[in-house]
Amino acid sequence: MTNIAAKLRARRAQARTRRAINHAIDTAATVTMRQELIAIAQARQAHTR
Repeated sequence: MTNIAAKLRARRAQARTRRAINHAIDTAATVTMRQELIAIAQARQAHTR
């Protein structure tokens, strides 16, 4: 059971991170900052696959 619980915790953590990144992109102060955040998010997503 601990393996299932660990997987659920990891999945929730990934969802939290994804929501935080999306929020940061949505509220970026400048277009340049938004583009940088998108590039970071895309690089992170490719790395976790």
